Amino acid sequence: MVHRAQRGDADAFALLHSRFARSVHAILLARLSPADADDGLQETFVAAWKRLESLREPGAVGPWLHAIARNVATDRHRARARRGKEEPLFEESARVEGPAADRGELRERVMSHLRSLPEAYRETLTMRLVEGLTGPEIAEATGLTAGSVRVNLCRGMDLLRELLKKEGWP
Repeated sequence: MVHRAQRGDADAFALLHSRFARSVHAILLARLSPADADDGLQETFVAAWKRLESLREPGAVGPWLHAIARNVATDRHRARARRGKEEPLFEESARVEGPAADRGELRERVMSHLRSLPEAYRETLTMRLVEGLTGPEIAEATGLTAGSVRVNLCRGMDLLRELLKKEGWP
């Protein structure tokens, strides 16, 4: 599939996109606001299409795409800093009362804490909790072993639970 895409086959590249979009999006979400992550996803795949011929090892396409996504996130942070514009990760929305408000607040706290975790935990947890990837899917997308993914998820969840408990969440 990678070789076909390198030869300009748009259908093969579309298959790569469908296979890796969720893991790339998770990496971006672990670093950017949801709107920026959505834009960054498109930017990542446009950059990948333009540079696909530079990929030497087709089996490393997942980690290669993830590296591009990390660079896109870094570039977006630098551009924002150059403009002197510090934007919140979450936009303020209309106030919601009741259980839905609690879920929204918890979601924002979880994402905030996820972003504070070490990179390995932050990315695998975002892939699992936000994008819904399974352990084997994460391993396949990242090139990590299944055991490493399990360890990252377990340790990351422990750290996340600790942070949320400190704030009084169950």
